Formats: sequence, C-alpha cells, structure tokens
Amino acid sequence: MKVMWINELNSLLGERKVIVKETTLNRLSKDYYWYSPVLFEALKEKVADCAVAPDTVDELKTVVSFAVKHKIPLTARGAGTGNYGQAIPLHGGIIIDLTKLNQMIEVSETSVKAQAGTKLGILEKELRRQGKELRIFPSTYATATVGGFLCGGSGGIGSIRWGGLWDGNVLGVTVMTIEEKPKLLTIKGEEIQNYIHNYGTTGIVTEAILPIELKQEWGQYIAYFPSFKEAVSFSDKLARDDSIIKRLISVCEWPIPKHFQPLKKYIRDGKSIVMLEVEEEAAGKLKRLAAEFSGDIGFEIPASSYQKGLKLSDFTWNHATLWAHKHGENLTYLQARFTSELIFQQMDRIREAFGYEVQFHFEYIKSKGEVIPSSLPIIQYRSKKRLYEIINFFESIGVAINNPHTYLLGFGGYNLRMEEIMKIKEENDPYHLLNKGKIPLPNKI
Repeated sequence: MKVMWINELNSLLGERKVIVKETTLNRLSKDYYWYSPVLFEALKEKVADCAVAPDTVDELKTVVSFAVKHKIPLTARGAGTGNYGQAIPLHGGIIIDLTKLNQMIEVSETSVKAQAGTKLGILEKELRRQGKELRIFPSTYATATVGGFLCGGSGGIGSIRWGGLWDGNVLGVTVMTIEEKPKLLTIKGEEIQNYIHNYGTTGIVTEAILPIELKQEWGQYIAYFPSFKEAVSFSDKLARDDSIIKRLISVCEWPIPKHFQPLKKYIRDGKSIVMLEVEEEAAGKLKRLAAEFSGDIGFEIPASSYQKGLKLSDFTWNHATLWAHKHGENLTYLQARFTSELIFQQMDRIREAFGYEVQFHFEYIKSKGEVIPSSLPIIQYRSKKRLYEIINFFESIGVAINNPHTYLLGFGGYNLRMEEIMKIKEENDPYHLLNKGKIPLPNKI
C-alpha cells in the first residue's frame, strides 16, 4: 500500500524531507503543460504520491535504491519550465526535486561543470562576473535548471550563433542509474546525444559540463517593420551576416506583440517586430541593415543594462507564447521549421488556408551550421481535431513540425535516436521506473 511505503520512506529520510502536502505536491507534479489544451486535459489530474528534495548525491542514491526495492515510479524534475509534460508523473510514485543539487563545481577557460539543479540564470550571472558566458540557454533561464534544460529543452538564446544542445553544446554528463545499488556513469562524446531532450528517461542527470565563451557586450534592440515579410527578410540577412555577432533574432508579426504588456509603451500598433541581442559595437551596421528593409531600430537597451531589469529575451521563444496565453483568448502554439528558400510561399499558403488563426513567430537558429527559420506560431485553439488539421497542412507543404501536444518521447517530431535511447533505458533503468510511461515501450509501461 502507498501509505506503508511512504511511512517507510519517512523512517528512512525523516518526515521533514518527504513532501505530502497537497498544494506543494500538485505544484511539483506539474510543468508548463497547460500551454497545450490537449495536454491540459490529458494530464491535469496526474500527481505524485510524494516528493523529496535530496540535499546530496548520496541522499539521492538512497531514494533511488528505496524506489527500486519497492518498484515505485520516479520522476526527476528541475524548475518545471518545460512545456510537454516532461516532468509530470503519469503513474504516481515519487517526484525527485533536484533543485538542492545546485553547486557550480568548476570553471575552466572553456567550460563549466555544475550540478543538475543549478539555475542557469545564476550560472550565467557568475560566469559573466568572471568575464565568461554560457553559449545557449532558454528564455526561462532565470529559473530553469541545468538538468532540466538538458533533458527537456533544445535551444534558445544563443542558438543563432551556437546551435542547439545537439550541436556540441554539452560536453559531458554524470548520470545515476535506477538500480537497487545505483551507479554514477560518466558520459562523454557521441553518447551524450542519447541523454539530450530525452525527458530524463534513461537515468538521473546529476552533473553536466557545458562549453562557455568570453563575455560579449550585448545590446538589446527592437526593430519595427511595416510588414512581416520585411521583418523576416531583414532577419534572414542578419542571421547570415557573420560580420555582426548576435545572440538572439526573434520575429513576431502583429498582433502577437500586443500581448507583451511590459513592452506596451514601446510597441507600435500594426507593426511586426524583431527583438535582438547583438554585440553593441555593431549597432550602426544593424541600423543600416534594418533600413534596407524599410525598418528602424526604435528601442534600445544598452549593454551596461544587459540582464538587469527589462530583458527582451522575456518576450522571445516560448515566452511569446506565455504572454499570448495570458492576454489572449484560447491561444496555443506549434513548433515548426520552415524551408528558408520557400518561407514566403509556405507562409502565404498557411495564411490563405487559415487566416490569422495562425500567427507567425520565428526564432532564427543554426543547426549543424545551417541557418534555420525555426518557428513557434501562435494558434487560435478551436478543437483538437482542428489543431491536427493545421499540423497536417503544415507538413503537407514541407513545414516540419515538432509537436508540443504529446508527452510521448519520440512522438513530437524531434530527430531522436530512439533505438539507442530504448537500449540505454533497458541498461540503466531495467524496471522502467524512471518517468514511467513517457517512452511507449510495448509490455513495459
């Protein structure tokens, strides 16, 4: 019985460390899954039986060993800023809150080693104090953790320069196996690929090594354009101009910017915008480039105020979805990749088919060195059936979809090496207790 094993866990760890309070347990059992109306209906009732927040790796081992002994499902979580239900327990069990494993262990000239629960915002702040900076981080970096980003994320601010997590942006991870005598595995090289964006299904990441770079002086800018196509044309040319060092190119068509309440006095009605982080000394080049496409830089935050107070990154990536969700009605999103040379034809066909039921939002990134117009379009949600009609239409015209409306690993469209992940799952978690149900293995879940 559940109560019996919770009592035993209390005896093992002390009652203070076993969380059963309903409000806290509900919070720790959820992430930002509610971005998706589909996931909201599927996951809103899911909750763990209890949660623990280990202070040390040895205490984490104790919890894992106990769970394996009693065959209790485990779900590891960081800050819960993921959007696909990655950190939601499907079968109850124990939530392991890793946010107390939050030490920055070592900084070298080219890398930083940190525990999984370390907040990326704290890491970035400390690195910048030392004249360094992270390569990439999500728009939720103020609260997102190292382990959560690696296991549930893909890219973000910095991806226009350095690519995503798969592009050499994780140098090593330490992973705990889910066995009665847990082992710590050191993963490096090509094998790291099997631990990125896998929802933490193949082991608990306890530490990671991330590449770092010399600190840049980033100015933040909003460029305004009469039409979205001019904004996209400007962004595409900027993305390919290696003489301008940039960290962020985020493009939103009107009416998406009207939802950005803290930017309200800087938003121009009817204008599409590009939000930018660009090396400050390139500001002149940036303004001349914007003018080529009938745009102008109408708002600036100097590098001296970077990551202090108002931050444009708080309105980019899925933060744009968050603002739309807060201040719009029945809005959700998709994750898409347009074809650079066909982008305007693809946009025209979508607009012709769906009007402003689909509103365009692009984040320019690099993937394997190639510039990609990655997209997080805002969708007016009418029904699950209609949502999948839109998804099918996107795919029919060559727009790739990473579907954020499923919690099943490998079903969202990411190019994951599922055969290797399933093999590692068998080795590291032989009883299939970790994030149970997220990998659809026959007869195992």
